[in-house]
Amino acid sequence: MKRPDPAVIADLWEVICDRAENPSAASYTTKLLSDKKGIDKVLEKVGEESTEFILAVKNGVPQRTAEEASDLVYHLLVALRAANVDLSDVFAELERRRR
Repeated sequence: MKRPDPAVIADLWEVICDRAENPSAASYTTKLLSDKKGIDKVLEKVGEESTEFILAVKNGVPQRTAEEASDLVYHLLVALRAANVDLSDVFAELERRRR
């Protein structure tokens, strides 16, 4: 199994933070973060993507599972940014739990 490159998460986090700080009308991330529903819009997407991920796993379709997992991770990161929780805090908690 190929070892994952954690830099892709850090890069994605940087893009999400950049879109939050420098909104662009063409950016989906900006649209999520500035939706009139506020954080509820992002949380709806996390719920939707969670359900789609569960269904992909239950249906036993590896490619679809990877796609839905990617969607879920992306929307979870956007939700963290919308909630003003830094990704480094999440990693610190994961490290704490690993010990």
